[in-house]
Amino acid sequence: MEIESTFHMYVQPVVHPQLTPFCTELTGIIQAMVDGQPSLQQVLERVDEWMAKEGLLDPNVKSIFVTCGDWDLKVMTQNVREALQLCWLFSLPPPALVSSSIAIVNFWLPGQCQYLGLPVADYFKQWINLKKAYSFAMGCWPKNGLLDMNKGLSLQHIGRPHSGIGQSLHKFPWQLDDCKNIANIMKTLAYRGFIFKQTSKPF
Repeated sequence: MEIESTFHMYVQPVVHPQLTPFCTELTGIIQAMVDGQPSLQQVLERVDEWMAKEGLLDPNVKSIFVTCGDWDLKVMTQNVREALQLCWLFSLPPPALVSSSIAIVNFWLPGQCQYLGLPVADYFKQWINLKKAYSFAMGCWPKNGLLDMNKGLSLQHIGRPHSGIGQSLHKFPWQLDDCKNIANIMKTLAYRGFIFKQTSKPF
């Protein structure tokens, strides 16, 4: 029930190499952190190498990604206006319009891979949405995500929300705030007897 290994890398944006102020404000990531970093394709290759090294690709080993919400890995259907607003906020290419009122929006990893012509590994196509798991275990929906879940379980929140980096942007870039919070919440729920199951649907 302890963290055994971590993986952390920054990605150099290809389509919009300059980060928007919104992105920096949300994540704490500044331009200097991504300049000169590997491309998404290179990082995904290293993710695969890391997973193989940790034995996670062994067919006899069960593993699954855990996310705070479905948007990290899910292919979603959204109203056009909302979808375009999100694309504008994150400097993403606009989605393909299917009709006058519906758009297919792939957030976040599947959409980036589709736009760049990269394959999506099968292990990214199933996951546990921690919000759903928490709601099953506790009987209430965590509207504010990790903050609400930590509060509901009397846990101390680590770092800043929406951050894959540590409290200090330069000194501790490997701290993986969101991942540590997710791990702590899962550990606490597991100790209470909750059994985690995949929440995503195959696509």
